[in-house]
Amino acid sequence: MNEAGVTRLWAANLLCGCSVLLAATAPRLFLDGFSVLATPLAWLCVCSVCVSALNVVLYAALRPSPSPRRGFLAHKISRFLKCCMYFFMSCILFHAIVVLYGAPLIESVTETFLFAVQLSTFTTLPCLCMLGPNIQAWIRVFSKNGAMSIWDNNLQITTVCSVLGAWFGAFPIPLDWDRPWQVWPISCSLGATFGYLAGLIIAPLWIHWNRKQLTYKSR
Repeated sequence: MNEAGVTRLWAANLLCGCSVLLAATAPRLFLDGFSVLATPLAWLCVCSVCVSALNVVLYAALRPSPSPRRGFLAHKISRFLKCCMYFFMSCILFHAIVVLYGAPLIESVTETFLFAVQLSTFTTLPCLCMLGPNIQAWIRVFSKNGAMSIWDNNLQITTVCSVLGAWFGAFPIPLDWDRPWQVWPISCSLGATFGYLAGLIIAPLWIHWNRKQLTYKSR
């Protein structure tokens, strides 16, 4: 396993984490009354935009195995459109899953969809940036023992942590604590965000601790 690759992974994850912190703090300089609790819709939008922009730039620069046909403009456009379509489908799928798990079907539909967009930004977008619209690559990466690089392991861990964080974030909603952060979908959004940040930290640490096995596996 290349130590330089692990260092690049640490740097990329650190910047992704900084983008979340920037989304939570920087808008206060331009938007009066902005906060995660007071303006959840604005928070969901800003967070999704910041994380999306940084992921696209980072993975375009750091992707270890870029497409061999990247010089063809038509191929780039086709790939971009497919990625946009897959991302939108992911938002719709997460929206449906969240509703099936108890989110309001008609009320708060905007909040539910924006939460689905945020969750797709934490999970689907990095996969699209890294693997492209290649279903077979997705199946390989998320199958048992399918990761072939540290970047694949990073996708696995951050995706699972984000989804688990959103799931755990739903637990306090039905409790009668009457706290502002229990309003839908604030707690789930915070859970997904903390899960994503935890995944960004856990992934490089897990790769470092298991570097011998991963090196053997890569051979």
